[in-house]
Amino acid sequence: MDDKSSPDSPNEKEMIGAPEPEKADLSGRRQSVALNIVENPLKRGTREQTVLDAQSFAELNGMPEHADLFGRAALVARDPERFDLVDELGGDERAALAYEKDHKWHGPFMLWYSISLCAIGAATQGWDQTGSNGANLSFPQAFGLWDQSLNDGKGAVPAGRDEWIVGTINAIIFLTAGLIGAFIVDPLNHYFGRRGEIFITACILTATPIGSGFAQSWQGLFAARFVMGIGIGAKNATVPIYSAEMAPARIRGALVMFWQLWVVAGIFLGFCANVIVKDTGSISWRLQLGSAFIPSFILGIGIFFCPESPRWLMKHGKIARGYDSMRRLRAHPIIGARDYYYSYIIYKEELKLARGAGYFARLWDCFAVPRIRRANYGASTVMIGQQMCGINIISFYSSSIFERVGYTAEQALYASLGYGAIQVVFTIPTLFLIDTKGRRTLTLITFPLMCIFLLAAGLSLLKTTGSRGEQIGPVVLFVYLFTIAYSLGEGPVAFQYSAEVFPTIQREQGMAWAVCINNTFAGVLSLTFPRMQTVMTPTGAFGFYAGLNLIAWFMVFCFVRETKQLTLEELDQVFSVPTSRYISHELTVWLPWFLKRYVLRKNIPRPPLILEKEEKVEKILE
Repeated sequence: MDDKSSPDSPNEKEMIGAPEPEKADLSGRRQSVALNIVENPLKRGTREQTVLDAQSFAELNGMPEHADLFGRAALVARDPERFDLVDELGGDERAALAYEKDHKWHGPFMLWYSISLCAIGAATQGWDQTGSNGANLSFPQAFGLWDQSLNDGKGAVPAGRDEWIVGTINAIIFLTAGLIGAFIVDPLNHYFGRRGEIFITACILTATPIGSGFAQSWQGLFAARFVMGIGIGAKNATVPIYSAEMAPARIRGALVMFWQLWVVAGIFLGFCANVIVKDTGSISWRLQLGSAFIPSFILGIGIFFCPESPRWLMKHGKIARGYDSMRRLRAHPIIGARDYYYSYIIYKEELKLARGAGYFARLWDCFAVPRIRRANYGASTVMIGQQMCGINIISFYSSSIFERVGYTAEQALYASLGYGAIQVVFTIPTLFLIDTKGRRTLTLITFPLMCIFLLAAGLSLLKTTGSRGEQIGPVVLFVYLFTIAYSLGEGPVAFQYSAEVFPTIQREQGMAWAVCINNTFAGVLSLTFPRMQTVMTPTGAFGFYAGLNLIAWFMVFCFVRETKQLTLEELDQVFSVPTSRYISHELTVWLPWFLKRYVLRKNIPRPPLILEKEEKVEKILE
């Protein structure tokens, strides 16, 4: 999270030399904080003033040797698409900017090295959760759990208690991630920086899987996973921010999608590790839990060679160091100076909009300011929908489920490996579909499909006659089809949508809340599913989550607004429409169009998005 900066802080006073942007009077209402910054502040002054301000910025912040460079960079940042009209640029600078424009993914080694480390940070999460998936087959027996009764010295203890213990051990990493880890990020980032925070959490996520592997009781395993969850929550909230602050704007959105891709890659690698150590006898579950230290160990070592976030250094008044960091992350000094100076100008704008609001004031805005509250409805819906759909009963317990329907432990691990591979393969096309078909469309299509496939998988469990293949085959088939539907919709959409709907000022607070929702309900699911299978039978448990898919579809229909290919201004207009009016529009305009177009097969044009009139949005700034 961002540290609690304010315009009057000592660090802010050290950052001098940039122009003080003009803006409308904000007195009386903090509702202006709900709007994104959509105007380039460098266009407010004259061309000559822009150059002088940039040169002054460099000279007054310990970079006099770069004063002319920042002057040219400011002119480029003033109108990035027309840099060829800036006569002051040198030949190599002009060539570097032209090459960047034509090669979206071009960047120096350090940029891609740092982004690769962030990808490993995402994979850590997936591996951590799949280690317990395989270990669930044997660690309960190792600790005397899962028997019909357990003598604890006071008489027989029912199996139900054991199921709750197993569920708690699986769930605790998500509960502590959502309720503790996500909310200690702000102080950790403030005192240790992005790199320091990532290193600390990597150390936690290296030590705790090893500790899990050496646990001598279920209480010891619970304690190790309790701490692991705190590390997961803190890492998950920082690594995407670190990645976004390093990445060029042209690929920043794609990196959010790559986060989900690498999470599922981590899930697949975790299943691979489970299969590799399956023949090690009674210690297999220990190796399955302990193997999760591998990606976090790589992350902890590798982060030492990455530069600190330029934006974090900027916020802490270390302007010259921030530029040095940015220069290592860009292919040419003119590109680094352009991005760094413009980032600084926007940061100054954000401070003015925030008007000194601290962390908790900005978090409260996510519930109090109407435009942000509606975005929060949407983000919370897709995040809780990721748990309501039931995907994580497969991610957490697939090996146990497959064993229960008749697979051997070894076959169950291989079936789970197939589940992980399907998630990776079918997440890839969504990288392209999400910006063509749209976030809302993909979720509205795939939630009913997930309902059907999950219900079919549950009903297939009722078949107890015929060959083993006839009994098991339909269950595995429908679980795989369910996974494909998830990977094409809700899976990648949840984090992508949540990361883009909040305004600049509240983005980190909004994302922290969304991550808290996601992890907390993942913990609830993991806690309750073992007991649910016994009380409701596996078929009943699958049917329960199939029903939740329909409820999630209704929630998406009401609260998730389409954001594909929208500008910042259009996002403000979309979320400025009152919820009641939006639902009315969807019921009376969009739904009739959908039925006529896709049921009656009439070739009629799609109705336009419902947007609040621009002048009403602009009134907030008056």
